[in-house]
Amino acid sequence: MSSDDLEALALLHDPVRRSLYAAVAARGGDVGRGEAAEAAGVSRTLAGHHLDKLVEAGLLESGYRPQEKKGPGSGRPAKVYRRAGGERSVSLPPRDYATLASVLADVVESLGAEERAERAARAAGARMARRHAGEPVEGVLGARGYEPYEEDGALRLRNCPFHVLAEEQPLLVCSMNLALCQGLLEGLGDDPARARFDPRPGECCVSLSKINVD
Repeated sequence: MSSDDLEALALLHDPVRRSLYAAVAARGGDVGRGEAAEAAGVSRTLAGHHLDKLVEAGLLESGYRPQEKKGPGSGRPAKVYRRAGGERSVSLPPRDYATLASVLADVVESLGAEERAERAARAAGARMARRHAGEPVEGVLGARGYEPYEEDGALRLRNCPFHVLAEEQPLLVCSMNLALCQGLLEGLGDDPARARFDPRPGECCVSLSKINVD
């Protein structure tokens, strides 16, 4: 655990900053001060102050976009915010599970055991379903950090909980992630075929298609 991570996450103890961060993260893209302020229920000036603090801490990134309105001041770009791409974690005492997971992923690949890894992931999804029997799949995925949101009736996953490993071993990790989601769906009594590869930049590689009601 680094002191920078601890200090950055400590900023989210403030309810206004936490609400603003959540509002920006939920959009999955650029969010203006006015939009964030409205979502958090605070003034635009107060929102701007706290948003800039979150940028300084590395939790958000900022940029500018042209104003769409015409007339006086229309040429002045508007400041926007998006969730930062880095990760922050706090563990007491410090732990380093990511390194061991990376080593294990390398072992799986070197042994050519990808199919066995997928079966194990699907079984892990089924075990997860047993622990959450009767719960909606979006709630289970949300609790696991996938940040699900609905789009055109399908369920997309804004965040990949395995992002670091997926960067190192994309084929292995993404196939295991798909198998995990399929096992979860099947264990919850849903159609596992709803989980499919559907990559989108900055999001999880898996999405869940619409529920057929024929």
